[in-house]
Amino acid sequence: MSSRSRPLVHPFDVEVPQLREEAAVNNGDPHEDTVIMKDVQGMPGTPVGLALRLFQFAFAAVSVAVMAATSDFPSVTAFRYLVAALSLQCLWSLSLAIVDVYALLVKRCVRNSRVLGFFTIGDGITSTLTFAAACASAGITVLISSDFNNCAENHCTRFETSAAMAFVSWFLVFPSFFLNFWSLASR
Repeated sequence: MSSRSRPLVHPFDVEVPQLREEAAVNNGDPHEDTVIMKDVQGMPGTPVGLALRLFQFAFAAVSVAVMAATSDFPSVTAFRYLVAALSLQCLWSLSLAIVDVYALLVKRCVRNSRVLGFFTIGDGITSTLTFAAACASAGITVLISSDFNNCAENHCTRFETSAAMAFVSWFLVFPSFFLNFWSLASR
């Protein structure tokens, strides 16, 4: 035999620490002891998220009001589409603002995967509709003002204002969509 000492390993002599001590505390649910992400401002149930929803609603409502105030908007399909899309955006943003107010008042976070999935899909649909409507309305406005030089008979300034408010509303919907999607994907 050699004079070198060899370590003797006894796996049964080593005490293994309890890896999931929290599982016993959490009624045996192994998923409750996962790391919870901090609230990122702008996500549902945060003050910045509520502000985003209120601004989305406000700019969409201004866009609809300005467009509806013109007498000849129903004659152009793109303008009717803008009113329909931004009316939907108003309803969506106001509904989620109410959810945010409730979450802030009762101090609950909106982290349920199904709820976040619903918010993400809704934001994706409304942002796509809003962007398409804003682009179509801006295109028709440019056609009327620049190509036809027909602003004397039409309300080009109102059309431009409504399209600009629609773009601002879309610009405010995109962070909500992105943060919801990011939160859902990081689960």
